[in-house]
Amino acid sequence: MTYQPRTKFELARDDFRRARRLAATNEIIRKLRGQPVELLPFDEVSPHIHAQDGRNRGLQHIPLDAIVGSVGRYADFTRDFLPRSGALQDRWARVKSKFHNLEDMPPIQVYQVGAVYFVLDGNHRVSIARDSGATQIRAYITEFQADIEITTDTDLDGMILAVEQAEFFAKTQLNLRQPIPNLRITSPGRYKILEGQINNLLKKHQRDENAAFSFEGAAQLWYEDMYLPVIETIRNHRLLENFPDRTETDLYVWISQHQEDLSAALGWAIHPEDAASDLADQFSPRAEHVASRLRERILDSVIPNPIEAGPRAGEWRQEQIEKQRGDKLFSRILVSLSGSPHSWQALQQAIIFAQREDAQILGLHMVKNKNTRASAATQAVQEKFNTYCQDAGIPGELALDVGEITPTIIERSRWSDLVVVHLAHPPSDNILRRLGPGFHRLVQGCPRPILAVPRAFPKLDNLLLAYDGSAKADEALFVAVYLAGKWKLPLSVLVVLDGERFPKRAAARARWYLSSHKIIGDIHFRHGPVAKTIMQTAAEANTELIIMGGYSRPPMLDMMVGSSVDQILRSATCPILICR
Repeated sequence: MTYQPRTKFELARDDFRRARRLAATNEIIRKLRGQPVELLPFDEVSPHIHAQDGRNRGLQHIPLDAIVGSVGRYADFTRDFLPRSGALQDRWARVKSKFHNLEDMPPIQVYQVGAVYFVLDGNHRVSIARDSGATQIRAYITEFQADIEITTDTDLDGMILAVEQAEFFAKTQLNLRQPIPNLRITSPGRYKILEGQINNLLKKHQRDENAAFSFEGAAQLWYEDMYLPVIETIRNHRLLENFPDRTETDLYVWISQHQEDLSAALGWAIHPEDAASDLADQFSPRAEHVASRLRERILDSVIPNPIEAGPRAGEWRQEQIEKQRGDKLFSRILVSLSGSPHSWQALQQAIIFAQREDAQILGLHMVKNKNTRASAATQAVQEKFNTYCQDAGIPGELALDVGEITPTIIERSRWSDLVVVHLAHPPSDNILRRLGPGFHRLVQGCPRPILAVPRAFPKLDNLLLAYDGSAKADEALFVAVYLAGKWKLPLSVLVVLDGERFPKRAAARARWYLSSHKIIGDIHFRHGPVAKTIMQTAAEANTELIIMGGYSRPPMLDMMVGSSVDQILRSATCPILICR
């Protein structure tokens, strides 16, 4: 049998198969390195080039690495111009076998945009040259100026984003501001969201002002009144540290969408900083957030609700400090309304609190099912709530929800700073009833201070702090000192001696804390049962607001033997502010 030498075409086909295998490997490597994998389509660039200013630069050698795209064959080759499909084999092999070497191949034709090139004619020749190890290729060049910047590192998403940003600036003229806003986004499609916000603002302004208003003018207003305040929040709270691969504008879009979704779901307007905090809690890859989410899932799966310990003492205070809302501690007050005469007393008390704090009221009314949302009884609650708030000059929103009242309050309380509830059903002295979803469970699980209202007091001028030096009592001390200072009221501190081993230490701590905040307050010691002594002292002093810590013992022990907090709630005649 005689040996038949292989033809150039057959050898070229072998080279093609090797190039195909290399293409698959290189794509994996590029993905792992975060490098662009696909060629860029010139169609995405062409609307943003100045075709009338195209300049013929003649025949030149150009670097192969600078060829990043194609006019029509961008899907056939990888970013390294290796073949992606076996269907290219015969054409690729014919082109390669036709010429003795690379210099014999005719020049390709390219469009130049900035420092990069798009192949108009000669895609297979570029692929063969790259496979052969060449670094340059001859090309006839037509150069265009463009409104977008493309580099050798630009991927398809990056180019689409550059196009979208150019279109956004062309419509809004925000790039004419000095300095030019850095509105960089990392995910395609988000600039349309910004345009939608500007359009909504434009329509609102035209409707409210009844005057012509340009899209460019609305864009300037959007940037100053909507965009920059959220960016300031992102910077003040260092939120970008939670999402290191994103930009400030990415977070702005994410926060504004999340804020809109939360507001629609809850029936309340949600502040941008609260939406941002919730996003960080849910999605941040930082270790503390991941650990917190894992801890919550574990506790939810192994611990029944009635014996959950609830948030740690001091968490709420830390959140308030991080929010940096100036000198205001209570900005949003949640009040539960059943529609009964007693529940309106809780609203009256919440309004008094809100007037002193310049706060907003978040009303919550539970309905039996979705069909009763539009019932006459529900509408009556809505109208009465609106009337109370309007007459008091307090902004208020009433949300309707379906489900059990206690877990709903606990879940929704995170969007407020204070929860106000009428004390119609205080914790029972029956252990089985305490296991149910009643007031005991609310105090145990609510992450916010609770104002329990047996009846409304018009002033809340006489404050009494019940203090025992425990962690939750320290939170009550923090709130009491704040109220005394903000409302400019005298404060009495009561330390009950009922087997307390170190009562002087608790008194010394309270005295030091009042003094360090320049609060004038009297500290009293009394002997006797805790609950009874607190209530007697409150009655003698005509107290209008008792401030105290929540349950200090483990939940199961409180369930079994009861608590002085429960006893006080059962005998309360004035509002009680319970802190954790």
